[in-house]
Amino acid sequence: MGASAAIIGRNKEKTERMAADIATARPGARVLAIAGVDVRDPKALQDAADRTARELGGIDFVIAGAAGNFLAPMSQLSANAFKSVIDIDVLGSYNTVKATLPHLVKSAKSSTVDATTPSAGGRIIFVSATIHYTGLPLQTHVSAAKAAVDALSNAVAIEYGPLGVTSNVIAPGPIGGTEGMERLAKSDPNSVAKSAKRVPLGRLGSVKDIADATVYLFSDAGNFVNGSTVVVDGGSWRVNAGGPGSTWEYPDFILTGAAVEGVKGGKAKL
Repeated sequence: MGASAAIIGRNKEKTERMAADIATARPGARVLAIAGVDVRDPKALQDAADRTARELGGIDFVIAGAAGNFLAPMSQLSANAFKSVIDIDVLGSYNTVKATLPHLVKSAKSSTVDATTPSAGGRIIFVSATIHYTGLPLQTHVSAAKAAVDALSNAVAIEYGPLGVTSNVIAPGPIGGTEGMERLAKSDPNSVAKSAKRVPLGRLGSVKDIADATVYLFSDAGNFVNGSTVVVDGGSWRVNAGGPGSTWEYPDFILTGAAVEGVKGGKAKL
């Protein structure tokens, strides 16, 4: 990875905090914090991408990780709520691709020597999920959105692979200590222990687990990986364990018609 990066986000405080944190990873690193950017706004993303390329000298790697999520059964999921998640996850990912692909193509072209010496840049990773592999209660909207994100990544791999760009997906499972888990699973010790127990490896994932997968795909070890999905979940999707909403008993909770409570991501009425 290079010694410069840009963090593009909507929330100013979170964006600046993340940029400052990443800057500590390498002495002398320069990390731009570009806040106030809504991934649903193509122009805002284009301006941010162009600024990044202009100030840092180009764009070699991209992570498209915008996501919106909450827990709700279909009976409480309005068309507007469904659309909001599609707009953030799918349209946001597409807008990210459109804004950065010209820069990624340039990066791939400038660093490719020949077929045996592949490009060191021109790579994009989409952050998806595993819930649409089997389906999961309370996650209809996100299941549809993440399936589309996977398809988008595959399309980029096919169309831009000949130009030297690689496109892959990282599909995280239950990652402990994250805002996502706080929004989508009960955080009391008993519930956390039950979630961890259902994962075949016997624990929740860590942020480092996802970071390591990212390093792999962006490193020389991932030179020939394109159009693939790297699932980082301890094998939990195989048993449908530890995912969003899994701490609510199925089908009992659905049959009651109750609203989701006890998590940051619960919505009483949508």
